[in-house]
Amino acid sequence: MKKRTILTVSIILAVLAVMLFATWIGFLIAFPRPYGDAVEESGLDPALVYAVIRAESSYREDAVSSAGAVGLMQIKPSTAEFVCEREGIEFDAARLKEGDYNILLGTKYLSYLLARFEIEETALAAYNAGEGTVAKWLKDAELSTDGDRLEKIPYRETENYVKKVSKFKKIYEFLYP
Repeated sequence: MKKRTILTVSIILAVLAVMLFATWIGFLIAFPRPYGDAVEESGLDPALVYAVIRAESSYREDAVSSAGAVGLMQIKPSTAEFVCEREGIEFDAARLKEGDYNILLGTKYLSYLLARFEIEETALAAYNAGEGTVAKWLKDAELSTDGDRLEKIPYRETENYVKKVSKFKKIYEFLYP
């Protein structure tokens, strides 16, 4: 009877190990790290950049939103033009679906927002809802008590977006320490 128990426990442990390995592989597939050079060159936390890409387009270069945002990081052409003018980069709307170009412009814009708003969640809200919208929210005492952090985000889509990016960032940090 003892041999049978050891065999049963061994089989259970082997099955659990295979399931754990399969889950790990599933996470690595669901949370890849393409365009490594472009992400590294941004100077931003790679986990944050990949989390934004995952939330915005699920790594689809050809993604286009109903609002006209394009590519991996879902940059609107007008935002891309603003970033290019500010950073001295040649603007080419036709290239917005190219991964490296889109990441370059998306990370420059995200860097700008992080410098402007300092608190990551606030900058992410601005990435989603717009810089001007978030600036107005920060002036509203019902939404922000200190003018820097949003205690409440009035747009459900933006609130969910900030939560999603934060969750994805934690997953990236866990998978790729």
